Amino acid sequence: MSAVGAGDATPAQPGAERHPGPDDSAWAGQVREQLAEADAGFAARFDEGAEVDRLVAERAAVVDTHVQAAWQRCIPLEAQLALFAVGGYGRGELFPQSDVDLLVLAEPEASTACADALARFFAVLWDAGLPVGHAVRSLEQCTEASREDISVLTSLLEARPLAANELERRELQTAASPRLVWPPQDFFEAKRRELRDRHARYGDTSDNLEPNLKEGPGGLRDVQTLHWMALRIIGTADLEALVAFGQLGADEVTTLERERRALSRLRFGLHLVADKREERLRFDYQKPLAARLGFEDTGDTLAVEQMMQGFYRSAAIVLRIGERLLQRFEEQLEGEAEPEPIDERFDLRRGYLAASSDAWPRDLGDVFDLFATWAAHADAVRGLHSHTARELAEALPRLPGFKQASAELRQRFMQLLRGPQPVQTLTRMARLGVLGRWIPAFARVSGRMQFDLFHVYTVDQHTLAVLKNLASFASGQRDERFAMAHEVWPRLRKPELLLLAGLFHDIAKGRGGDHSELGGDDAREFCETVGLSAPDTAMVEWLVRQHLLMSRTAQKEDITEPEVIHRFAAKVADREHLDHLYLLTCADIAGTSPKLWNAWKDRLMADLYTATRLAMRRGLEHPVALEERIAEIRDTTRAMLSALGHDDAAIDEMFARMPDAGFQRGRPDQLAWQAVALRGIGAGDTRVRARPVTAQAGALEVFVYSPNRDGLFAAIVAKLDRLGLAILQARVLDGPDGTIFDTFEVIPSDPRYTPTADEVERKLAAALDGPLDRIRPARRTQPRHLKHFRIPPQVAFDEGSDGRTTLSFVCTDRPGLLAEVAAVLRNQSLRVHDARIATFGERAEDVFQLTTSDPEGRGLPLDDAHQQALREALLHCFEGESA
Repeated sequence: MSAVGAGDATPAQPGAERHPGPDDSAWAGQVREQLAEADAGFAARFDEGAEVDRLVAERAAVVDTHVQAAWQRCIPLEAQLALFAVGGYGRGELFPQSDVDLLVLAEPEASTACADALARFFAVLWDAGLPVGHAVRSLEQCTEASREDISVLTSLLEARPLAANELERRELQTAASPRLVWPPQDFFEAKRRELRDRHARYGDTSDNLEPNLKEGPGGLRDVQTLHWMALRIIGTADLEALVAFGQLGADEVTTLERERRALSRLRFGLHLVADKREERLRFDYQKPLAARLGFEDTGDTLAVEQMMQGFYRSAAIVLRIGERLLQRFEEQLEGEAEPEPIDERFDLRRGYLAASSDAWPRDLGDVFDLFATWAAHADAVRGLHSHTARELAEALPRLPGFKQASAELRQRFMQLLRGPQPVQTLTRMARLGVLGRWIPAFARVSGRMQFDLFHVYTVDQHTLAVLKNLASFASGQRDERFAMAHEVWPRLRKPELLLLAGLFHDIAKGRGGDHSELGGDDAREFCETVGLSAPDTAMVEWLVRQHLLMSRTAQKEDITEPEVIHRFAAKVADREHLDHLYLLTCADIAGTSPKLWNAWKDRLMADLYTATRLAMRRGLEHPVALEERIAEIRDTTRAMLSALGHDDAAIDEMFARMPDAGFQRGRPDQLAWQAVALRGIGAGDTRVRARPVTAQAGALEVFVYSPNRDGLFAAIVAKLDRLGLAILQARVLDGPDGTIFDTFEVIPSDPRYTPTADEVERKLAAALDGPLDRIRPARRTQPRHLKHFRIPPQVAFDEGSDGRTTLSFVCTDRPGLLAEVAAVLRNQSLRVHDARIATFGERAEDVFQLTTSDPEGRGLPLDDAHQQALREALLHCFEGESA
């Protein structure tokens, strides 16, 4: 093995061993200029719409010329060396930023003798601006490296001679032959396992916000893997040749090639926009790439959303056809399995569900039968047989939508929803394209992304995630993420109504207007057409129209206020609507982003559900009075404290330090914990307590009792921020005798660092014992992705009847934003009496109750001048300037 580049292909870096020949630097400079000129031409032709396959092939040919010239320049004619292009370059395609992978075939003696010449060759290519990756191996070493690493073999499968004769080409081919390494069966199993592992790294979905065009599910690597398998198993990498072997249909080849070209065009454009080797379609590049590809914003859809929808649809098709071809390769290797009849219509073939008749499907009824059989035998079925999947795909254009279908077919669909595994059935129908044919509105949102950080999935994948959450509620197995969902689900009279609501709740996204209202229209039309009763139709329509009501109420209003609960209960009207809305809301939030649902939101929804149910039980004509609620909470808290061993005198002493508003807004268990924290505290003392909450890792409830001082709220918020804690909710109350009674729900900003409750108590208390003006917000760099989601800031004021001014604002969220806002309020000499913190992806929507801090200690509402000054300061803050 030579000391030069032995092993896997890696970029060749010029170093101390470099031996430049005459005018190598000048030659490399000329080549660099020629390559830059050629690449500028390729970029211009790309922008003019030239075929991407031709561009990557011509770019490879241009690089061939320079690589061969460098070889002739540096390597003696008598040298026993051969040069091959491998990997993607060996395939004869080079994207603008792709590596130029080379293999030098040489026996050890020859590579040692030519070490200096090879070092010069690689160095001059590097100086010419070519990102060369190289390996120097003998035939035996090629065989051994391929045996140890299947990726080496795949690069050799596409080796193309650049400076090699026919004998050397055949010898390299033999060195990587199935007789010596990776016979077809082993190769297939290893590459299939590699493909599945790679998909798992990307969450087994192509519908990521920043997808990887090359490595992600449905990306170009998937297509290449199919080519490699075909070459090893069938003996040809030409997919069109697979038609003659019965492995692919002509329509499948045409479709797969179309989507490959679409993905290649995206990749070529991405390399141009990024101006570096980049395979991930990051937010930084999505808008520029969409513009470069000629997409334009429309009234309903952004250009970037149109481009991304095209990608997601291409990736879905690659995945769909790829799964069929994997099955056919498996059958090629293992032989046709003997059919195991399930009934007179369907068989199992090696665990895959297949139609028995060659004439299948005759109509939509046959298709519905397929999904019904699949659901009934789900434990025995690995998936859909590739031939049946292809027949289904070919039949899709002939299948009617629900409007054109017969009444019998409409009832057959409803039977699927009422049968076993209804959510799995809907998911299978969606992925095979059937659901989009049956409900055309669903096809329009398939692959549709929303350019924000709140929705991390495409609309169709979000819908399927919501349905999956609903299925988990129905499973009977308790999920610790949801406090009450599994208790509520069994009370549903007709669970299929909730499934329909989940299916339609976002189906009108991207049409302009209110998607809830438009989706409600779609849901009503569907339900009426399939023959649902008027009450059932009304339930589904209402759920779709109101599917945001509960989350908005819980996150944007104070659900401890009896008026809020009464108003919400009046809109919901009865227990049945409440049960359905609660389950849909939980499933919807949890299905929007893996990071969005947390223990705080779970408890918030459960609290609103419970409070509304109690209001309904009492009767909406008898709303609970504030005094009654306070007395009820106080009595329950007293009972808890008594159970802990505190006598009435001690409890009265604790309650005397607590504000009445706490008994209005707090939970008895929370109030009891806070009351115990006040035992033994002296006048003027500060006390901080923290405790873990629920099952969410790192989540804490932090309680602060202290004499009130100007800037206290800002200091608390800034210190929590510096401790790496993000505030989900703040309850800021004025206590007796000039004290504050503040409670914060916090979670770690970075899951890699989670401060303990003891650490938070100690560090926050120490900070509050010193000068408050020394506690300043930490300066942070704005995360990369947030700069692409700028939300025009909005600031509003409202005068309340309690003499306080309500400040509400909407802006782009960022780490430390709340601490900076609190600093603005401190600088404006304002006191914070309440705060509600809500974050939706990149969107922050916060509300504060404020008064001025006047010398006499009276809190006064903000006058017009003060409001204007605060507005200007906040807008300055939202732009990222210092508070």
